[in-house]
Amino acid sequence: MHTKIAKKIFIVDDDQLQAAMLEDCLTRDIKHEVVIYATGEECVKHLDEQPDIVILDYNLNSVDNGAANGIKVLETIKKLDHAIRVIMLSSQEDYGVALLTVKKGAEDYVIKDETSFEKIAAICAQ
Repeated sequence: MHTKIAKKIFIVDDDQLQAAMLEDCLTRDIKHEVVIYATGEECVKHLDEQPDIVILDYNLNSVDNGAANGIKVLETIKKLDHAIRVIMLSSQEDYGVALLTVKKGAEDYVIKDETSFEKIAAICAQ
């Protein structure tokens, strides 16, 4: 029998309602430690807290027009600590975008839909 281990998870999403709903899903069965950031820059400032997983929205500029997009944040995270698992979350259903994020180091690419939170929770439980 596998014991599900709680992880430190950063959610980076400028949609605070979406982020809060994802946090609720992630802490329902396993009491993960979840921290929410509205910008990638805020997340990067806290990487020294050594998250196990970063769930990163692809589009990150509705709160701050100057905010870096998900690709730039992914590149920065991987440059600073290649071991951090990054899951991209996006409404972009473009195969090229998904492929690019994986090439840049994302572990997975999840399209925002009615099952995306459960998919992310399953990935985080691994």
